[in-house]
Amino acid sequence: MNRQMTCGTSSISFQNPVFVQSCASVVSRKEGEGPLGAYFDTICEDPMFGTDTWEAAESTLQKQAALLAIKKNGLTCSDIQLLFAGDLLAQTSASSFGTADLKIPFYGLFGACSTMGESLSLGSMCIDGGYGKYILCATSSHFASAEKEFRFPLGYGNQRPLSATWTVTGAGACILGYEPPPRPDNKTLNTLRNRNICAVITGITTGRLIDFGFRDSLNMGACMAPAACDTIARNLQDFHRKPSDYDAIFTGDLGMVGQAILFDLLTEKGFDISSVHQDCGMLIYDPQTQDTHSGGSGCGCAASVLAGYILPGIIQKKWKRILFVPTGALLSKVSFNEGDPIPGIAHAVVIEQYRVPDMM
Repeated sequence: MNRQMTCGTSSISFQNPVFVQSCASVVSRKEGEGPLGAYFDTICEDPMFGTDTWEAAESTLQKQAALLAIKKNGLTCSDIQLLFAGDLLAQTSASSFGTADLKIPFYGLFGACSTMGESLSLGSMCIDGGYGKYILCATSSHFASAEKEFRFPLGYGNQRPLSATWTVTGAGACILGYEPPPRPDNKTLNTLRNRNICAVITGITTGRLIDFGFRDSLNMGACMAPAACDTIARNLQDFHRKPSDYDAIFTGDLGMVGQAILFDLLTEKGFDISSVHQDCGMLIYDPQTQDTHSGGSGCGCAASVLAGYILPGIIQKKWKRILFVPTGALLSKVSFNEGDPIPGIAHAVVIEQYRVPDMM
């Protein structure tokens, strides 16, 4: 490995920009009724997505997002060298069952709600290393399957404290490549390109496991905020940047509770990100009208907001450089029931606006 690619203690600055060729977002009705409803590609009114189980529904929505991202770039499944995908369910079953028919070489990932950052990081490293021309990154979550997996069956009707978040029923998928995407033709190609403006990944900061001893599965923001603080601080230090060097810093799903903790922790480290911070979980729902308490959460939260809102915003010149920091709480049914604490993790991805030369 060329050591010049490493940056600081735990970041990588890519020698060549990694182009986001296309992206796709699929959500359910509740997400479509939220503030970002107009930005998503597909809104399905049926939370079962035409299947018989919640788990099969999640597999279906992830597959739909993956196929749509491939279609937007005018590709077929055989054009994709690698698939990095994950979800919240045991053994990443939503991803494995959902993408089996695609016949793409598959790496199943688990980073809880940080999985989209994990998949983009690994995909970008593979593209920059020359290990593929096109790589697909995808993640998903489903409210009902997550409640069934980690909390209580829906029929139980348990009360949710105000610190609780609402798992997003949604999926996001991105195609990465080493060349600029072709220009959209308004017919078969709907690539992530606006004339000569594209979105590229220029660097990453890999998250560390941070455990502050929290054990409350209904307060995920508190569990994940320390990890978000650690990753953001290391990114700023490694790249020698200030918070204002980013037009926006998007965390995944800290919610209102986690955001307040994040600000306090970063202030102790000498960083104030309050003027540039946004949280995908706070953007996707309206807490006043949708009763989502602290905000949205789940693998599909950061992924669908990235694919539906953030990446199109970059090529529309809303932001020039952003830091995408999806956050994850690494618990399982076993670890929680045995009383273990819930460590957090956050992976940071630097995404920038890129102008393609006129001849391309």
